Amino acid sequence: MRTCFDPEEAEEFEAAKDLLIRRCVTWAQEHGHPVDDLLLSAAVDARHESRDGRLAYWDGASIRFFLLRYVPYKVTAPREELDLAPATLRTYLRFLDVTGLRDPRGATPAEAEEIIDGTRAEYSAALDDPTLRGVATFWAHTALDQGVDLTVPGAFERFKRDLDAGRVPYDEQVLDQIMQNRFLYGGIEEERAFPQPPISLPPASELTEAAARSKTVQRLITLADWAGKDGRALTAAGNLRVADALEVSALLGTGEDGLRVRSATDLPQLNLLLAWAKKLRLTRTSKGRLFRVAKAAPLLRDPEALWRRAFEVLPELGRVVTVPVTTWRPEPILAEIFREILPDVLNSMYGLDDMPVVRLEETVWLACEEYFVLDQENERLRDLWRREVAQDLGRMFEVLSDLGAVELTRGPADPLYASDLDEVFSPEATERLRTALAEPDLPLIRLTPLGLRAVRDSLLTDGRDAPLLGELATAPPAELLGVLTQHYPPQDATTELQGWLARPGQNLETLLQAVRDCPFRTRVAAMLRVLAEALPGRRLLHDLRHDPVLGPAAWTLLIDDGEMDPGSLSEREHLLMGAENFLSMLELAGPEGLVEQLRGMGGGDAYGFVEAILASGHPDVVGLRELRELVAEPLRRTARHPLRLVPTRRPGDRGRRKKRKR
Repeated sequence: MRTCFDPEEAEEFEAAKDLLIRRCVTWAQEHGHPVDDLLLSAAVDARHESRDGRLAYWDGASIRFFLLRYVPYKVTAPREELDLAPATLRTYLRFLDVTGLRDPRGATPAEAEEIIDGTRAEYSAALDDPTLRGVATFWAHTALDQGVDLTVPGAFERFKRDLDAGRVPYDEQVLDQIMQNRFLYGGIEEERAFPQPPISLPPASELTEAAARSKTVQRLITLADWAGKDGRALTAAGNLRVADALEVSALLGTGEDGLRVRSATDLPQLNLLLAWAKKLRLTRTSKGRLFRVAKAAPLLRDPEALWRRAFEVLPELGRVVTVPVTTWRPEPILAEIFREILPDVLNSMYGLDDMPVVRLEETVWLACEEYFVLDQENERLRDLWRREVAQDLGRMFEVLSDLGAVELTRGPADPLYASDLDEVFSPEATERLRTALAEPDLPLIRLTPLGLRAVRDSLLTDGRDAPLLGELATAPPAELLGVLTQHYPPQDATTELQGWLARPGQNLETLLQAVRDCPFRTRVAAMLRVLAEALPGRRLLHDLRHDPVLGPAAWTLLIDDGEMDPGSLSEREHLLMGAENFLSMLELAGPEGLVEQLRGMGGGDAYGFVEAILASGHPDVVGLRELRELVAEPLRRTARHPLRLVPTRRPGDRGRRKKRKR
């Protein structure tokens, strides 16, 4: 049972969604919890359509988005049904929790329910506001208001004909506002982001010390203290006097105090620090003087908090980071798209070591060509622009290095960075890169631990999945294994699992019991696989051969790996393994898909196959019930002459089954 699918995996997602809804509705009815199929489907869709696509991950932002944006924008139903959305979401999150499907990195069950309760008034107000609807939802609600039963085939088409003929009244002002909102803010659709690799970070104390050592943090504190509460005089143009600019440059250690300049604006590093301090509200100008902001004192006493804030506002400082060259251009190219380029560059470095700077230069130039209409005919001018972008990018890296977000070194490039050039770049750029990457001493760049943490924080804020090794150390066993099976490469899964097992009270038996308790056969197989690969010796599956619950799954994996001979199974074990496979197929293909496959495999005897499976004694009670109700019954109703499989054992005929008429 996967809970994350790529956008291209439409069929796989729909099968998983049907399974989730079917199981959740049954569970809710058995336990007396309110549930609505339509709203449950919308909840699953909302997470699938999100930036990270994790169906079982729900935090405060995703809960509020679903209730306050997604449902009003996308879901069409009578008001009394829409009012059930908070209760249905609560039921769904409880179901994820009790079945072990919940992603433990989201809100806890208690936190989630508190958030849902806290949105009730806002949710009601959102439903009352028709301008929050999408265009399609607006027309669907208009049809409902006209008494159109949208469940009747052809009803909406007839409504559209009446609408085109001018026979349907509607609120033109609301529609105009909806169209304006879409033009100004876009819809609620989110583009799926690439999953990020797990990273590790040093202890928090080391990150705090690193922030205090940051050259930029120290300079910002020094600059604010130099300005002081009494302030420093400014020129009529609002700049520092040259003498004061050279004085503070010496204090800051920028190396600009020895320059002969006519204006303080000729000192680029000082200009950047002044702009940075102003953006952070460490300093302010008033009545011709530069002052330290009194309310900034707590931030100035906390280097780590100051570092975080300095990193957050850096994308807004593109004009002063990218020092303009002396050309006719009024603005450097990189400055105009700095807010977009800086996060993209940092994200591309995330989780990688020693990236060649020249590779990033070509990537950024490629982005510039997409953002701007450049003169394609003037090759000399384009080459000049490309070199200027590379120069400005180098300045950006120096600023990030002074901040302590990146580390600049030199050395040979990893062959990885030359392996996909033809797939990404033009022939001209590919040739440039091949030549450059062959050099033995290249400028290289990597994120520091401070930079890694900051980029990860921004990824999480953007709704992306960014695993951190160690964050699952206290996760419930089922939820731990569920995340490892889907979001961690084998080596990182081993690291995370060993860390989990190292904590008191957390052992292999608790993990195995979580697997036994899992009500989804495909998830059981994935959990066992990650355990078998992560534990030394890989004897786990062999040790589980005689486990009454996990045996069939272990046999299947061992046979798939070629470590077990199918002929070594008894008749009853063959039947149990067949049940394991049938129940897995039911989860993956859905009832209709399994019925079709069985008919193709067994023809008129398909019902007999299923009847034998139902009598196998497989421990998956929930799966067998679904198999009986959703697969066996349709097959029985269409069977020509129902048959029963009776296991028999004859000398020299292991594993064969004999058919007998009832």
